[in-house]
Amino acid sequence: MSREVVERLRERLAVNREGGGQDKIDRQHAQGKLIARERIEQFLDEGTFSETDALVEHDCTDFGMNDRRIPGDGVVAGHGRVNGRPVFVFAQDFTVFGGSLSLANAAKICKIMDLAMKVGAPVVGLNDSGGARIQEGVASLAGYAEIFLRNTLASGVVPQISAIMGPCAGGAVYSPAITDFVFMVEDTSYMFVTGPEVIKTVTHEEVTKEKLGGAMSHNSVSGVAHFASPGDTECLALIRRLLSYLPSNNAEKAPVVATDDPLDREIPELDDFVPADPNKPYDITKLIRWAADEGEFLEVHRHYAKNIVVGFIRLGGRSIGVIANQPAHLAGVLDINSSVKGARFVRFCDAFNIPLWIVEDVPGFLPGTEQEWGGIIRHGAKLLFALAEATVPKVTVITRKAYGGAYCVMGSKHIRTDFNFAFPTAEIAVMGSQGAVNILYRSEIQGADDAEAERAKRVAEYQELFANPFVAAELGYIDEVITPRMLRRKLASAFSLLQTKKDSMPAKKHGNIPL
Repeated sequence: MSREVVERLRERLAVNREGGGQDKIDRQHAQGKLIARERIEQFLDEGTFSETDALVEHDCTDFGMNDRRIPGDGVVAGHGRVNGRPVFVFAQDFTVFGGSLSLANAAKICKIMDLAMKVGAPVVGLNDSGGARIQEGVASLAGYAEIFLRNTLASGVVPQISAIMGPCAGGAVYSPAITDFVFMVEDTSYMFVTGPEVIKTVTHEEVTKEKLGGAMSHNSVSGVAHFASPGDTECLALIRRLLSYLPSNNAEKAPVVATDDPLDREIPELDDFVPADPNKPYDITKLIRWAADEGEFLEVHRHYAKNIVVGFIRLGGRSIGVIANQPAHLAGVLDINSSVKGARFVRFCDAFNIPLWIVEDVPGFLPGTEQEWGGIIRHGAKLLFALAEATVPKVTVITRKAYGGAYCVMGSKHIRTDFNFAFPTAEIAVMGSQGAVNILYRSEIQGADDAEAERAKRVAEYQELFANPFVAAELGYIDEVITPRMLRRKLASAFSLLQTKKDSMPAKKHGNIPL
């Protein structure tokens, strides 16, 4: 092989690594952003990145593009390892044509997505792009559609993660929306279908990019994003942490992590943790952390629909998905947003063989015209559908309230939950004692000489009957009433037994979840 050929290769690769040039790299750094290659280097295990299609160039000849060709064409793609496991990754390079998507670099992305499906490894996309490359017209739109198709085909087969680390607008937002988890960086990233200028022209509303589609807007208001980080480095570290809880594909189980935390560890703090007053709030995340290995809990969607908590823990080193009502926010009631949040998380865990722990303290569904007109019936049914459909191991613990239809939805025995435990403080009934007495004993209360005394008497009777888990236990709807301090031991035993569980759905193409 002649030295000239080798040198020519080196020169072309050097141009590829320079991206859009030092001036644009400096501009990226001045905005507090890493460039594409730096992001990949920080994300992957050191020295494991193998780049593909480094010399790919666009073939557009319009608008002077024939004279503007850069090897790699605005996206760095390839594969490497995270915590020793294979991962495919692409990073849009904003220094090259603003990271805009061309047909050529869309093909690069599609190639690694196709290979990820064959190999059975996660795909992580680091998005920082001005959108479709206008000079290419419909060809760039075709590139987006090719990516959307692969996102859809890969859904439920390999984990897909999107990090928004700069602009992401127009059609570009739909690929992240199809993926399993969306990360955003505070102050430097945003997502929207139409920008502030278009909105002002069409609707006369004035809004900033940050308020319209910034990290916290999508983490707390829209629910489009699942995580927010203060910077690129923190975002990439958080993705690595999430991947440690996930299997590489739907045919595997999540990796087991060694722990010194005893499975039979008691939690004495739990004995008096749930307030005797049914109207007094408490933070369910404390209970989750006390039960988890080393107290570690990776909460997902932390800023959105706070009346339900979802995320990942480990028990005996094995990944467990948690979905829990949060009494500290709106009394843990189920509403539209919390139902959708919970349903999406449950379906992810079920797709990737991650067992589910349901923690129940729910007074019911949120009443009101806004909820009814917004479709709480349809949206609440999503959570019911997801939990009933799930065939992974399912364990429910009722800590306090389990009222009405919400009792049925939150992993009741009747929707194929494997083990159902209850604290002695559990209250399982159609509704709370006050509401039930008003219906059942209305005439007796109205006809009594002392209406308040009669009401108090009936409330006490109702509470004696239903403000406990024993009626449900007598019917077999609760498998065991447990001492709270024994929570971790009971969970560990149940999930250990369920490791070999086999369950299935009737033969069908797919169900019709009430979207």
